[in-house]
Amino acid sequence: MFLRNQWYVACRAEEVTDKPLGRKVCNESMVFFKGPTGAIAAVEDFCPHRGAPLSLGRVCEGQLVCGYHGLVMGCDGHTVSMPGHQVRGFEPVKSFPVIERYGFVWVWPGDADKVDQTKMPVFEWFENPAWAYGGGLYHIGCDYRLMIDNLMDLSHETYVHATSIGQTEIDETPSQTVTEGNAVVTRRLMEGIKAPPFWQMAMRANDLPEDALVDRWQICRFSPPSHVMIEVGVALSGKGGYHAEAKDKAYSVVVDFITPETNSSIHYFWGMVRQFKPQDSELTAKIRDGQAKIFSEDLQMLEMQQKNIEAHPERKLKILSIDAGGVMSRRVIERLLAEERNT
Repeated sequence: MFLRNQWYVACRAEEVTDKPLGRKVCNESMVFFKGPTGAIAAVEDFCPHRGAPLSLGRVCEGQLVCGYHGLVMGCDGHTVSMPGHQVRGFEPVKSFPVIERYGFVWVWPGDADKVDQTKMPVFEWFENPAWAYGGGLYHIGCDYRLMIDNLMDLSHETYVHATSIGQTEIDETPSQTVTEGNAVVTRRLMEGIKAPPFWQMAMRANDLPEDALVDRWQICRFSPPSHVMIEVGVALSGKGGYHAEAKDKAYSVVVDFITPETNSSIHYFWGMVRQFKPQDSELTAKIRDGQAKIFSEDLQMLEMQQKNIEAHPERKLKILSIDAGGVMSRRVIERLLAEERNT
């Protein structure tokens, strides 16, 4: 159902403190903690003694201490000790490869002997002072592919987000979708329109007249295993649209890291990076709060959609032209799943 030999965002680095953090990724229960050197490690959230969750324990000198009977677990999944007992002969629990990058903790839930550093995505904007980032995390009770469908078809904005980023011109402007290797790209370019409320705010923030006509773009890019980056923005009409100079536009990228938790739930790490006024922390907070509201509207829709689909498994959903981005993304996933099963 989901690719396993890939890198997924498990948590924000700041979530891993002096206490263990339990999280499920791709149906694997994991516990994250800081090892002896301060590097973050991940092992199966299962004490080999009596099956208690290690995430309910504590961290002592870079090792996990089970909160049930005090068994001590190392970063490699091997049992270290237990008060009054010999436990070094216990079989190890799983350990998972981890990379800390861009302020996130990335985990490889598949075969540790197939870990591939080159599959770790590279982004130009994180840790770059020319960009500002703000984001958050939602837990959503839906199949991760429904969220990909949602993000690769932004025509829903007209209805779900009518008071913020939606407008009728989205419906009236056809999109174009292509596959580029393992990536899928959907583009929609709108010209000579009025900016919706969210983008009027962004124009004000970038010292542009909010009532001016604009050219607007939405470029959604899916990449395996389940990431969607969306280039969005507006430029003063007639100034070049997407290619306009920075002074004439408000340009951002919506960052969507979709991490499957189970077959019907996800950890959704959302955010936005922008190039205009990157040092303005108040603006970053304002945009983050606006995004939080927008994505909360998606949350309700997706969870109810999941429940409907589960209640009626016999019904085949219809496919329209606006669904091309999601359909093509699913095809990429299915092809890679087949390749993964055969290796």
